[in-house]
Amino acid sequence: MLILRLVQLQVGVSQYGNDFLQRQGDLRAVRSAEIPAYRGLITDRRGSPLAVSTPVVTLWANPQQLLGSGRENELAELMNLSVADFARRLERYRKKQFMYLARHQTPHTARAVLAADIPGVYGQREYKRFYPAGEVVSQLVGTTDIDGAGATGLELVFEDKLKGRPGKKRFIKALHGESIRDIGVVNEAADGAELQLSLDLRLQHVQHRELLRAMNETGAAAASAVTVDARTGEILAMTNLPSFNPNRRGQLDLATMRNRVVTDVFEPGSTVKPLTLVAALESGEFDIETLINTSPGRIKVGDKVLPDPVNYGEISVSRVIEKSSQVGVTKIAQALGHEPILDVFARFGLGQSTGAEFPGERSGRLPDHDFWSAIDRVTPAFGYGLLVTPMQLAQAYAVFANKGKLVPFTFIAQGEASGGSRHHASRQVISPAVAEQVITVLHRVTGPEGTARKATVSGFGVGGKTGTVHKVGSAGYLDDRYVALFVGVAPVSAPRYVTVVVIDEPSGDAYGGGAAAAPVYSRITQEVLRIKNVAPKSAEPESGELILAGSGEGDTSA
Repeated sequence: MLILRLVQLQVGVSQYGNDFLQRQGDLRAVRSAEIPAYRGLITDRRGSPLAVSTPVVTLWANPQQLLGSGRENELAELMNLSVADFARRLERYRKKQFMYLARHQTPHTARAVLAADIPGVYGQREYKRFYPAGEVVSQLVGTTDIDGAGATGLELVFEDKLKGRPGKKRFIKALHGESIRDIGVVNEAADGAELQLSLDLRLQHVQHRELLRAMNETGAAAASAVTVDARTGEILAMTNLPSFNPNRRGQLDLATMRNRVVTDVFEPGSTVKPLTLVAALESGEFDIETLINTSPGRIKVGDKVLPDPVNYGEISVSRVIEKSSQVGVTKIAQALGHEPILDVFARFGLGQSTGAEFPGERSGRLPDHDFWSAIDRVTPAFGYGLLVTPMQLAQAYAVFANKGKLVPFTFIAQGEASGGSRHHASRQVISPAVAEQVITVLHRVTGPEGTARKATVSGFGVGGKTGTVHKVGSAGYLDDRYVALFVGVAPVSAPRYVTVVVIDEPSGDAYGGGAAAAPVYSRITQEVLRIKNVAPKSAEPESGELILAGSGEGDTSA
């Protein structure tokens, strides 16, 4: 057999020449390698970059070659590693042909190591994600993992769109596995697609600044805000504090990575009283001027006594909402029964996903008892016994701003090509007339006699509702821990922008929705209307006076 093989080789050389044998040898050592694809850019609605892939070099080594070179200590010093620690690590890998030295190094740093030409040390081109806006938009945009795949937030939601398709190249492999010569590209890498979000980075900065100020002023444990365009369903800004810097992977804390706007649920308290008002108006038994006797300022339901701060006496339904009268809302609930109220809640999207498809979004919960006690029948009307997210509250109030239509929320810029709207996906959940009446009442809430006087915005009419909710502990409601809420709509003449503000556990005397959350809404909305080029009206309307569309406030920006 040996003689036969020698004859074959001799024939090969004489018949095809040395080049033939070279090619045959190359084929036995040809390998394929992946060419990394560029991950798509993420921008805000105006093109400001939110996530960018930058070229980096990952350094790796073949331990068998490196150990045989006698230059291990030199490499450790080049990479600012402990010589002893590196020696121990190298010993663990001594029988392998691959180990990482350092992931995602800048090209400058990698060149300094590779220039030493230490046997068994190699570089591999990759990309690393960089987030120019840092912590301002981190929970929303999300992060990638060490290998560049979407791990959290919108990076994960749109992974298939962003990741692209890696290419493939062929190379000649040497004895120990290192590449010694590229043969050619089999498939070019296809870069990921660009993703333009509905977010406005300017508004993100505004929310971040104002929430930080609120936490400093109130001593709150956390704070959140979301602003949406009710006409298009576009989410314009969404911010949570505490936050995190996605560019500092070693300092990531899971507690700060949570997008509270979609993941945290709480009882909404008085912020759902306008939805109870919808049920009252639809019943035909009430209009906004129907009188309700709230004397003597408290009402007993079962074994519970529900008080108002003072005895408001006989007041209109509108005044019930304006003053957030517990007695008045309870009497409305007793007249209607709980089913019509829960039906409105469901139509407005409470207890359901908003459709924005953000990872970890909670659906909340509507009450569903086997036995409904007297108190169970009325508490949903003023926001207890159910759980909602800030996102759901934004969607509910967007119905009022959008003439009774519920438009699914989106994180993607709708743009001029689609007319800036998603009305094809909307559904009418209440009549335009009812929506207009509720806007009238919400405007009165921010008037001089309402609970949200601090929510007013200079030069504009706004409407909204406060909420102050006891937090729940292991033994029931906590007396000294609250969630302060405000949900508002602006401008009232041509409602379009809805903002929800949540202040978690404010301390001191300013713990209520009117004191802790309403001023934050005011400052955010002032900037929303300025940035969106909404022209201020010439004169401030009296409380409760509804300005008809086109009478002075106008939005000239999508």
